Amino acid sequence: MPTPSMEDYLERIYSLIEEKGYARVSDIAEALEVHPSSVTKMVQKLDKDNYLVYEKYRGLVLTSKGKKIGKRLVDRHSLLEDFLRLIGVDEEHIYQDVEGIEHHLSWESINCLGYLVNYLQADPSRVEELQRIKREEEQKEE
Repeated sequence: MPTPSMEDYLERIYSLIEEKGYARVSDIAEALEVHPSSVTKMVQKLDKDNYLVYEKYRGLVLTSKGKKIGKRLVDRHSLLEDFLRLIGVDEEHIYQDVEGIEHHLSWESINCLGYLVNYLQADPSRVEELQRIKREEEQKEE
């Protein structure tokens, strides 16, 4: 199983390949705000663990294992964003909150949150009721 740091790289590499068709060390470094040398070290580790194939100066390609995990990580990130949005978290906090919690939840918890998101999205009145409760509670606190 990949470490949280490996997950961050796989998630970003998968996203870059989906968006641009490729992921270069410089693109990954920019996206993760790290030095290219750090990216090179991690990419070599991911290559060794069969998540991708890396050839110096030629780029990298995700293996089927890397693609599968990358997609799952991107989906997890999106699910957590959707969940926080549905429960009324301010947009300005969502990205940082997801980054802070995504590695600390089990896949069982992620799956259960997925069921809850589907439940809430299936009937907009459920979200409206939740928002009403939130507003009432916030008014009590004032």
